[in-house]
Amino acid sequence: MEPQSQNLKTAPFLTLGRFHISEDYGFLLPNPLRELPGHYHPWMEIASRLPQLIENHQLRAQVNEILPRNLALPFVEVSRKLGLPPILVHSDLVLANWATRNPGGPLEIRNLDTIVSFPGGESLRGFILVTVLVEKAAVPGIKALVQAVNAILQPSPDSLLQALQQLRVSIQDITGALGQMHDYVDPDIFYAVIRIFLSGWKDNPALPVGLVYEGVSKEPLSYSGGSAAQSTILHAFDEFLGIRHSKQSAEFLHRMRDYMPPSHRAFVEEIRVAPSVRAHVLSSGSGQLLTAYNQCVESLAALRTHHLALVTKYLITAASKTKARGTSPLPRPPRALEARGTGGTAVVSFLKSVRDQTLAARLHPSG
Repeated sequence: MEPQSQNLKTAPFLTLGRFHISEDYGFLLPNPLRELPGHYHPWMEIASRLPQLIENHQLRAQVNEILPRNLALPFVEVSRKLGLPPILVHSDLVLANWATRNPGGPLEIRNLDTIVSFPGGESLRGFILVTVLVEKAAVPGIKALVQAVNAILQPSPDSLLQALQQLRVSIQDITGALGQMHDYVDPDIFYAVIRIFLSGWKDNPALPVGLVYEGVSKEPLSYSGGSAAQSTILHAFDEFLGIRHSKQSAEFLHRMRDYMPPSHRAFVEEIRVAPSVRAHVLSSGSGQLLTAYNQCVESLAALRTHHLALVTKYLITAASKTKARGTSPLPRPPRALEARGTGGTAVVSFLKSVRDQTLAARLHPSG
């Protein structure tokens, strides 16, 4: 016990600023640029007209498993400098892709807009901006992690209890924010249009060998598509609460960390190596702390149950309806993608597994 006690006394306090995480906006970029410097004008001109160019088949009607050199080289160079893979990821689509219509107004959908878009119309806008609100709802929870870790280091049981209670409320607020998907995103549009642009070229039967980045690699490169698993929120919460997932689920989740901004990835790692709140709660003998911890776990499991219901509506049920209709004015996604999430997983079994493993983390009083 002596070395552990010494480690707690000498470990530095945790802060958000060290990981480029905003006190007000969490993992969201606080003020994403609407325009890049003049050198990038050709990119911005294309980005501003992307939905129309795609719909009119003027961007490129077919990739044919090769990303042209004039796109591949700058895309890979910029991605390397950012520490991100060269594909559309959560930080591109959500964290850095929002703006307020009235800068002094509230962060709610009617006062928000996207910066860059693609086909999907109002449903795409809703999908992105509801996810922005999910990230914003997580801010008190992110701060609670920092408070809790520091409360173990100090130690301060009252501060730890307060942090666990704040984390529970934040998780419940995230669930509430996520529920707005029902109001703003049409399942048919998500299934037939939006999801196609989020699907990557790893674990994607439509591009089984990946994509050749011309001028970068002669061999095809495989990257996963945009996925909720690329958001840092649940990774940080899982590590903080000591939740352990099945081998297959854990492998996918850990791979998704490579799709996060490096500083956010480092924050998750810092939470992982911090003093264990789970062990601390167990050893404290405090019924209050144990109850507060379990309420966090149960709220997180409820969030994952809600996410599972959304995926069922927007993927499984939408696929069944598409088959039943036979013909539709919307494009028909590749059949091989029907049961897969945008990150390439067999999504329902994956989400059930992470939800069940979350519930299994509940603590029981000793004796």
